[in-house]
Amino acid sequence: MAKTLEFKGIGKSYPGVRALDNVNFKAEGGKVLALLGENGAGKSTLLKILSGDQAASEGEILVDGVVTAFHSPHDSQAAGISVIYQERQLMPTLSVMENLFAGALPKKGLLVDRKALYEQTAAIIREFGLDIAPDELVGRLSIANQQMVEIMKAYRRDSDIIAYDEPTAPLSEKEIDLMFKVIEKQKAAGKAIIYVSHRMNEIFQITDEIVVLKDGRQVTTLQTKETSEPELIKAMVGRDIGDTYANLRRNTPQQEVLLEVKNLCTPKLKNVSFTVHKGEIVGLAGLVGAGRTEVARALFGADPITSGEIYLNGEKVSFRSPREAIDKGIALCPEDRKEQGLVMYRSISDNVAMPVVNYLKKGLGFVDRSQATVLADKAVADYAIKTPTILKLVAELSGGNQQKVILGRWTSDKVKTRLLILDEPTKGIDVGTKAEIYQKVCDLASEGIGVLFISSELTEVINLADNIFVMRGGSISGCLPRAEATEENVLTLAMADEAGNKGKEGRA
Repeated sequence: MAKTLEFKGIGKSYPGVRALDNVNFKAEGGKVLALLGENGAGKSTLLKILSGDQAASEGEILVDGVVTAFHSPHDSQAAGISVIYQERQLMPTLSVMENLFAGALPKKGLLVDRKALYEQTAAIIREFGLDIAPDELVGRLSIANQQMVEIMKAYRRDSDIIAYDEPTAPLSEKEIDLMFKVIEKQKAAGKAIIYVSHRMNEIFQITDEIVVLKDGRQVTTLQTKETSEPELIKAMVGRDIGDTYANLRRNTPQQEVLLEVKNLCTPKLKNVSFTVHKGEIVGLAGLVGAGRTEVARALFGADPITSGEIYLNGEKVSFRSPREAIDKGIALCPEDRKEQGLVMYRSISDNVAMPVVNYLKKGLGFVDRSQATVLADKAVADYAIKTPTILKLVAELSGGNQQKVILGRWTSDKVKTRLLILDEPTKGIDVGTKAEIYQKVCDLASEGIGVLFISSELTEVINLADNIFVMRGGSISGCLPRAEATEENVLTLAMADEAGNKGKEGRA
């Protein structure tokens, strides 16, 4: 029997903030309902109320027409509800199978039945078509595979109501296709599904109905087949942003080579070679696990290099730590901004000042707060960071504004960035903020900064990068200029047989 979930008059207030205001809609069994809105619109708050993590200030939640109160996540799960958060809820020191069956481990007498646990987990992994071992520690998996474990965990519960919060943000096209097949199966089984995403192509591919939130209020409810992308964007941001890529102000890359990588090898990379010119945006594409993030970490001094050479402005460099890379003008916005890019419970000001804190010290080692304030104020102004004060904790900002804090950190006058490495910079960010970030990337390139742009969204790599290097199995499988870059061409190189078609070689 199909389940229904209904929100009636849901409101949520924090001190000085009205996060949700009179939200009303119904998610029906056998359908996928999209929940859209800019960062900070209230989507995640609504899902936290649904999961029992937070309580609504007013309103009711009805499951199959019955008013249901959730005082904890356990209450929500007991009611047949699973919420897959954008921030993973996993235990990294435990195995995949222990995470999947946490709280429901199969027993043999008083002991855990390890054989049954392994076999049941292996069956779920096969159903998802993944290449991971049931006894692998979650902390050793890629971020994409960790996300798939989160999804499998909810799938294992066989809940009647499932909410997905930006589930595909760290996934490549291959993993997204696998996940969509699972959602179609859940839909056919009569389950009610709420789907949160900023990727418009996914909304039109997988959903039946769309609820749009703005500033905590419900703007409209639309049938997916009866609407268009421009109409949705206008409802979300309150204006027509036009063709995002066609409207970008671009520059022509300089002839001077900024970065030259020759036969770079690490335990996960094999003979990676490419160049980045001053003012050039170079895209790095490939499926999950192809080695894109590993290239970023090696260039930033975060992972050891076993062989190969790196030249920056013609000077051979070798970094034993990120500090050394930063001092040479290399900056990294990492894939996982919350765990690797920001100190969540420090202020905007503290986060912006971190790369140059040693240069802001005055007598007795204290930080010159006036200089830190100038840097933070400039970052807030340059990137239109939505905050009442630079003293606000970054944990309290939306995902888009958190990303802007990282960009503001690396592009201050004090840092003097020459090469900016962006790893999934628009992950979990709404279309309006994406457009702002795209233009800022182009503006930075026009200043002569070289940009290495890594993204699982092929559309943005193809439309933003001047040249695209495609990776497969830890190596470069080919290079495409923007004029020749299509999704088909990129995917052909990303999935090329290592012994066969290699495409064009990387530029020397």
